[in-house]
Amino acid sequence: MEVPEWRNVIGEMVRDHMRSPELEHYFSVKMNQRRAQLMIAQLGLYIRHRRDCWAHVSANCPVMAIKQKILQHEFGEVIKDQYSEYGHLHLIVQQAKRVGMNAEEVLNTKPIPTTNATLYAWGWITHAKSWIEGLSSLTVTEWTNDDRLLKDIGGGHSTRMGQRWMEDLGLKWRDMPNFDAHRQADEEHSDMFLPFLSEYATGEKQQLALDAVKESLELFGLYREGVAIAMERIPLN
Repeated sequence: MEVPEWRNVIGEMVRDHMRSPELEHYFSVKMNQRRAQLMIAQLGLYIRHRRDCWAHVSANCPVMAIKQKILQHEFGEVIKDQYSEYGHLHLIVQQAKRVGMNAEEVLNTKPIPTTNATLYAWGWITHAKSWIEGLSSLTVTEWTNDDRLLKDIGGGHSTRMGQRWMEDLGLKWRDMPNFDAHRQADEEHSDMFLPFLSEYATGEKQQLALDAVKESLELFGLYREGVAIAMERIPLN
């Protein structure tokens, strides 16, 4: 498939995912401070784990241009970009402070069981499967933040969850630097690896890539459903 076809096919898979019962449940959960703390701390674990996963894909991939693109991607995530001088985990820490957490609490948080299971799964996909499957499974998760693709159904994750925090916690976008950055940054990230799928995910490898996209979105649904259930166990009042 050419790049526009990949964009359309993956885009429809992401749209279906964002309309799934798991995601509708996740976005429906009312927020208070303790629920927001749980959500942002689990997101911090997820963001840290992505660094390992992208390293796995780079190690498995023999194509230098892809290794370079991964390094470009990870420089912004880990070192600095236009959204942070300290990497994107710093954005999580800063946002968590707005709901009463300190850096130590964010960095030392423990995963809930569903977070643990899904992080293990993404780690296995990116380490043990082919680099095409690993690349596909990682890049699609950033599509869930792409407002260009999802605006007509409520927006991407960061936009929708940011609106939830504003409605329930009275915060502003300036109080939510992680959400504010990723509703913008992941538009670029969504496009970043499409040319490589078009070039290398051909023949039988095309279906491998699409199956990895499907599996990864299913894992994302499980991860977010787990967070939703855990938040609902915390009394709202």
